[in-house]
Amino acid sequence: MRLVPWQPDDLVRRLDDVVTVYGEAMGYRAELLESRRGYIATHARRPGFRAVATLTTEGQLAGFGYGYTSAAGQWWHDQVRGPLDEATRRRWLTDCFEVVELHVRPAAQGHGLGDRQLRALLTMATGTTTLLSTPETDEQTSRAWRLYRRYGFVDVLRDFRFPGDERPFAVLGRDLPLPPPGQ
Repeated sequence: MRLVPWQPDDLVRRLDDVVTVYGEAMGYRAELLESRRGYIATHARRPGFRAVATLTTEGQLAGFGYGYTSAAGQWWHDQVRGPLDEATRRRWLTDCFEVVELHVRPAAQGHGLGDRQLRALLTMATGTTTLLSTPETDEQTSRAWRLYRRYGFVDVLRDFRFPGDERPFAVLGRDLPLPPPGQ
C-alpha cells in the first residue's frame, strides 16, 4: 500500500472508485450514493482543497480522505453553524479546515491506513482548527472514534442530525497544526 497526495483532478478522475469506497465504508444505499457523486466532484474545486489516497500495489483504491476550507454558504458549514452558540462558532469555524471524507474499505481496515491518511491530510491542511462529523456509535468499539480521539479531537456538537440521514452524528474538532509525530 502506498499513500499519495491527490490533486483535484485525481479525485475527479477516480470518482467511481471514491464513491464505491465511500459507500462501502458508510453503508449507504446505492440511490444515496448517486446523489453524493455530484457533491464530491464539486468539492474538489473548493478553496483549500487537500486530498490523499491509499492505493494497493495494483493501483486499486483502498482508502481516501479530503477536505477544504470551511466557509459560510457551504452546506455542511451552515448545517453545523446553526445549533452552535456565537462563541463556539468563532472558536471552531473562523479559520477551519473541514475534513469532509476519510474512508478505508472495510476489508482494508485495521492496518493503520486511516491513521496515515488522517495525519497526511491534517499535515497538509490550512487553518487553525479542523472539524469533522462522524456517526454516533460506541467510542470504545469504533475504529474511527478511537482514531479521532487519539488525534485529540474533542466534542463540539453531539447527537446532531443532518437532513437526509436518519443517524445521529457527532461533530468533533481539534486545533491545527498537528504536533510532529511522537509528541
